[in-house]
Amino acid sequence: MEKSIITVVGKDKVGIIADICMLLKQENVNILDISQTIVDGFFNMMMIVDTSSCADFFLLSEKLEEKGKELNVEVKLQKEEIFSYMQRL
Repeated sequence: MEKSIITVVGKDKVGIIADICMLLKQENVNILDISQTIVDGFFNMMMIVDTSSCADFFLLSEKLEEKGKELNVEVKLQKEEIFSYMQRL
């Protein structure tokens, strides 16, 4: 299993979760855990996903960033090890 972290932040609107999840389905990425909240109109989501069946991690990252631009939110994909290391700094 190759765990990765997806973060999504931006103004709340209908369809953010659905659009991100549809892209993950198309790229054969399994969602292991998901947490989302809305604070004062801002949408925040963190997903832990398994990218081991994904054909190309870097292409997936680009596709997620592009989807984020379409939705007017910021979407980032990071490998779990990098995310964990950055949180320790």
